[in-house]
Amino acid sequence: MEFVKTTPNYQPYTALIELNRPKELNALNLQLMQELKEALKTLDQDESVRVIVLKGNEKAFAAGADIKQMANKSAIDMLMIDQFSTWDQIKKTRKPLIAAVSGFALGGGCELAMTCDMIVASETAKFGQPEIKIGVMPGAGGTQRLTKAIGKARTMEMVLTGKFIEASEALAYGLINKVVPVELYLSEAMKLAAEIAQMSPVAAMLAKESINRSFETHLDEGLHFERKNFYLTFASEDQKEGMQAFVEKRSPNYQGK
Repeated sequence: MEFVKTTPNYQPYTALIELNRPKELNALNLQLMQELKEALKTLDQDESVRVIVLKGNEKAFAAGADIKQMANKSAIDMLMIDQFSTWDQIKKTRKPLIAAVSGFALGGGCELAMTCDMIVASETAKFGQPEIKIGVMPGAGGTQRLTKAIGKARTMEMVLTGKFIEASEALAYGLINKVVPVELYLSEAMKLAAEIAQMSPVAAMLAKESINRSFETHLDEGLHFERKNFYLTFASEDQKEGMQAFVEKRSPNYQGK
């Protein structure tokens, strides 16, 4: 892979994916997104990996889509390219996915971070959907996930003006999990990953699925879905181990089965 670096077992039960187009501020071209799709699909099937962390570099998580690839395209060209199919695969990742964000997370970069389950940001992080400044609008979830995360009024302002928000604002709005000094943003993301990796991977996947379902359905149906996944955890060896460890007052040894 040219634009994506993958390190399985970066630390126990975790994998690190790094976007690697530094000269272009990790602009999300078609090749990078295809490589990211393939990396996530591989890690999602790797039993030695329970949590995945996605990062860019200190200057940019991803500064948006690669405009040069799109500038001269027609509507039919964009339809046939079907570039958003790769985003659908990212959404399908079953394992917890953490974005470690420093610097710019703009346009597609902001949308990519929001597609992850949690976001740890450096103090230098800037989030935004500036597509309107080049005559278009968000197309990979910016109008949908941002609204669900921070509400209608703030999303309208960000999308219709193209303004950026600082990491401190993103934290106050509920868009991200925490803000740390730039030298700690990756280690803090890995610390969060390590904490989650100690839990039952079966329960983690089912819980993630249930949380995501809450954005797609009304309360009664969501509760019904949650209940079914709760019952399903009792079919796992992890549930037996977790409860037995609790009774015996010891740490559980989860196997993901």
